[in-house]
Amino acid sequence: MSQPSVPEPVARQPWQVILPLAALVIFGSCVLYSAAGGHLRPWALTHLLRFFAFLGMAVVLARFPRDWFKLAAYPIYGAVLVLLVLVELLGAIGGGSQRWLDLGVMTLQPSELMKPAIVLVLARFYDTLPATVTTNWRGLVPAAGLIAMPAAFVMLQPDLGTALAICFGGFSLMFLAGLPLRWFIGGGLAGAIAAPMAYFFLLHDYQRRRVTTFLDPESDPLGSGYHITQSKIAIGSGGFFGKGFGNGSQSHLEYLPESHTDFVFATMSEEWGMLGGLFVLAVFAIILRWGLVVARRSPDRFSQLLAAGMTVTIFFYVAINLMMVMGLAPVVGIPLPFMSHGGSSMMTNMICIGTIMAVDRWRKGSRGLS
Repeated sequence: MSQPSVPEPVARQPWQVILPLAALVIFGSCVLYSAAGGHLRPWALTHLLRFFAFLGMAVVLARFPRDWFKLAAYPIYGAVLVLLVLVELLGAIGGGSQRWLDLGVMTLQPSELMKPAIVLVLARFYDTLPATVTTNWRGLVPAAGLIAMPAAFVMLQPDLGTALAICFGGFSLMFLAGLPLRWFIGGGLAGAIAAPMAYFFLLHDYQRRRVTTFLDPESDPLGSGYHITQSKIAIGSGGFFGKGFGNGSQSHLEYLPESHTDFVFATMSEEWGMLGGLFVLAVFAIILRWGLVVARRSPDRFSQLLAAGMTVTIFFYVAINLMMVMGLAPVVGIPLPFMSHGGSSMMTNMICIGTIMAVDRWRKGSRGLS
């Protein structure tokens, strides 16, 4: 008697990453449910629905062939750049920043889309560049221009965190493509020298306050240091096992600002403790390891750079958010992937996941869409 078989389209999905990812999102919905005082709305239910909708998008994206990604690289980059220009002209203002386009059915933050777009266009750029040319100015100047244009528009919004994410993803691609290490060391030294001037002449007042607050948050615990002080209290008070589901005082009594977005990890840590934090880190480790394995096993330069760049983009989100909520980095408004409430962030990270899934399919020889 033959055993029932799993349908081939279902079996070939990368369940080794989809299942842990779904568990993380469900866990995040539980945290959002608690942060809303025990209600599915306005955050938990939306968070779940967005994930499954964007998971479907990622599965469809994974069906596209390598040549489609190559052909679409520059048009996608150009389209997102146009959207950034439209933000300057027509964008909605919220929280003192002009970052969103109101599309009627949804509010879109184009700067989020530039994070995977910069990885895609640079992977394409370096794929067409001969290896002997990569190490001279022709491997540096055009790529730097591709990074600088969107970063400049995002800084005008102003959104320092997203601009840094775009630069980090772009520079990571340049490093992975094989640009000489001395260029990065020289760039780092030049950045360190220019940092004081940028602090005084380029940053806005609220951005300067974030830097000084990072260096000494206790200097103004009820003002600019309030966010990080309350975040540390929430994380520390959770201990190892936490206060218990639904028993977080910092978020429920509204001491912790942005408990459902930027500081969702602090909300989680207060109720689930270090044990919950270790679970979150373990899932991210699974996701990032999977992405790097896919990149390492990819047979061609474009696929390797694309998968590695998308993995680095997710890593930047995770690392900066966790450092931010623990006081190890300035507060720059970077959400925690798959846990923070927010449609643009979820879409960006699922685009990264879907692209890595596509590279994995190319590696396995799947035909994808014709």
